Amino acid sequence: EVQLQASGGGLVQTGGSLRLSCAVSGLTFEDYAIGWFRQAPGKEREGISCIRDLDGTTTYADSVKGRFTISLDNAKNTVYLQMNSLKPEDTAVYYCAAENPHLDTHCHSGRYYYDYWGQGTQVTVSS
Repeated sequence: EVQLQASGGGLVQTGGSLRLSCAVSGLTFEDYAIGWFRQAPGKEREGISCIRDLDGTTTYADSVKGRFTISLDNAKNTVYLQMNSLKPEDTAVYYCAAENPHLDTHCHSGRYYYDYWGQGTQVTVSS
C-alpha cells in the first residue's frame, strides 16, 4: 500500500522558515517523482516543486523559486521542502504527491499527473 504523510506545517511570521516532510512508503524514489502542492482557500491546488531521484530533476514554481528547496533522503524515505523567507501569500494547506511513473516526461505541475496524495499540512504565515 502506498502512503504519503506530510508534516511540519505550523504558524510562522513573515520572513520565517519551516521545513515540511513527506514520509513515503510503498514506493521507491527510483520509480516515482514526488511533488509538493499547496491550496489556499478558494484557490486551485498549485504545484510548487518536484523532485525526481532517477535523474536529479528538481523544479520550482516561479512563486517559490529562490526561497524554497526540495530534497530527499533515500535512507529515511522522506522528501523535504525547506521554505525560507515566508510570505503571507504562502499560507495554504501543503500536500505531497507521487507522480504517475509511466509518463514520457516528469515533474509536471498539474495535479492530475499524480496518483498518490498525502493528507496535507497547514502552513500559516502571519504579517
